[in-house]
Amino acid sequence: MLKNKALIFVYNANSGPENSLIGSIHKVLSPKTYECRLCELTYGILTENRKWKSFRKHSDIEMIFLHKDEYQKQFKSKFEKLYSLPVVLYQDNYELGLIISREEINDIENVEELIDTIKARL
Repeated sequence: MLKNKALIFVYNANSGPENSLIGSIHKVLSPKTYECRLCELTYGILTENRKWKSFRKHSDIEMIFLHKDEYQKQFKSKFEKLYSLPVVLYQDNYELGLIISREEINDIENVEELIDTIKARL
């Protein structure tokens, strides 16, 4: 279960190795129609972005990463409002709030901008 405070990153993709493979192929063949900008920012075709990985490992706040199917299973019964995905949420005890909306994520141009946005809002 989640601790008292955490950032929750929710990808607009389902979990599982088949879905990861399909997502990677989609990023290469048709990047303009790929529906998860958060995935594109934090992951390359096969591996995690180096700058993102360093930020994540050196952060003082807990980070939880969920795919949309995992998010829906874990939070649907507890929170009435399901956000448009992808999204970055902040959990403080039992409160769940929006840190970065789908629209904002879609406008972020690179991982450095994502990191700066997160730092500015914490």
